[in-house]
Amino acid sequence: MNRDIAFTTPHGRLDGLLSIPENPGGLVVVALLHPATHAPALPAALAERHLASLSLELLTAQELQFPDSAHNVPLLADRLLHAIDLLARDADTAELPVGIYAEASVTPAAIRVAARRDKQVHALVCHGGIADLAGLQYLELLGAPLLMLVAQDDAAAAGAFRRAAGHLACLHALERLQGGELPAPRAAAWFDRHLV
Repeated sequence: MNRDIAFTTPHGRLDGLLSIPENPGGLVVVALLHPATHAPALPAALAERHLASLSLELLTAQELQFPDSAHNVPLLADRLLHAIDLLARDADTAELPVGIYAEASVTPAAIRVAARRDKQVHALVCHGGIADLAGLQYLELLGAPLLMLVAQDDAAAAGAFRRAAGHLACLHALERLQGGELPAPRAAAWFDRHLV
């Protein structure tokens, strides 16, 4: 089953696509800055493991005109929190354990949200991004198992995660992607292991 989901903000509408396979064991919020960042490989890989997905845009068309919006961690976290709360009230998803997949600029916001919604968010995968921008309080509170995927040449993301890891009490791992390797298979395997 596929459903379009949308909610409004003071700056416009945010759109998402909810995909639910038969008898899902969990649901992963695929947090996107905008449609161009959508990677259909991940929802497909999740569906193969009987996991639902919500691919959700976190920035409106108006906000995309301002580069700073992509680095506004409180704004992105608020949007993601709203989505998690929406799922908790939806009849099709309310009973499913939730995971979050985030890329690049969304990574620190996803860590904040997973820390604040620890009873709902059971697993987290981040692909790139500066993890320690989440803030010390949220790193220390994070309970969900966290997988950090970084490209071989992404020294900034790897360094930020090593700094963040010193404050993490949760299960966490850093894995480097080989040249051209897509993150979807590793992310789906992590969610299959820790979400279901």
